[in-house]
Amino acid sequence: MSDQYQPTPESELRVRYNDITRGVYFIGTTPPKTSTPIEDVEGIADRLVERIRDLAIDGLIVYDIQDEASRTNKPRPFPFKSTHDPRHYSSLLNKKTDRPVITYKSVVQSETEAFDEWLNEAWDEYRVRDMVLVGSPSAKNDVSLPLSKAYQTLAENRNDFFTGGIMIAERHAKKGNEHERLIEKYKQGCNFFISQAIYDTQATIDILTRYAIECKEQGLKPQRIILTFSPCGSAKTLEFIEWLGVSVPEATSLRILNAENPLHESIKMCCNSLNQILDAVVEYDLPLGLNIESLTNRKEEIDGSILLYKLLRSSMDSHLAKHEFRLLKRKARANKLASA
Repeated sequence: MSDQYQPTPESELRVRYNDITRGVYFIGTTPPKTSTPIEDVEGIADRLVERIRDLAIDGLIVYDIQDEASRTNKPRPFPFKSTHDPRHYSSLLNKKTDRPVITYKSVVQSETEAFDEWLNEAWDEYRVRDMVLVGSPSAKNDVSLPLSKAYQTLAENRNDFFTGGIMIAERHAKKGNEHERLIEKYKQGCNFFISQAIYDTQATIDILTRYAIECKEQGLKPQRIILTFSPCGSAKTLEFIEWLGVSVPEATSLRILNAENPLHESIKMCCNSLNQILDAVVEYDLPLGLNIESLTNRKEEIDGSILLYKLLRSSMDSHLAKHEFRLLKRKARANKLASA
């Protein structure tokens, strides 16, 4: 990682995403809590950068944390605490790593004019180039700016952001239409999608397969899907994962909670999950990527996320290389038949 910061006039990821034969790899994080003095935020960024210094990453992802209490009646396992502006933290990480940073933005309480101004500040003052918009966690909420209108505002903004959306396999399992949502978001300007943390392997395979087939039937180019994985080292973390709306099958939950080392068991299960997903969808030529996050600030789980990153990246690189080799052999056979 370079100490020389050169702000880019446009998104670096836009170019990298065009190569479907390679994965793209991210570390996900949240800004420090607003209770953290602003002068201490840079030190927190330095510690994160040091932790990931030896990882070959394409970039980072900075979340915009919402209070999602309206989404469920269950009490939040960890109390909600607001965070510093994601744009500020993204800017710090971009400068310190010389890597692109995807910045999440919750648009629920925004107004169109204010959001447009927020976007201009993000581009000019914080050098944000890559963004994911997040809508309301619940249909019950009063929404000032619907997500569709936010995407329209973003598309009409004077700056050329590289824009993504979120993919929720659990929503597809319930409603069966997440593939339609992804295609609609693509038409609204989304060029990539980031999943929720994956613990329900089959639900993820279902949405990826349906999306790939639907794109083929409509003659559309599938957009890159970044698969998110997060280690789980305790019952409290697992409770939080489920509170966030992540589907955790009963057998998965029992295996983690009854393991001698729950963190290591969850890492093993995440590795198995990715391999199953890749085996199921690699033939569809979906451009893929990985995002590894720790959902808590427990050192054990943070260190576990670094190990998980190394393991999952190795698996995805291997799968993609083997698939590329199969394509080359297939092309060679076709050329041989054509010249016969």
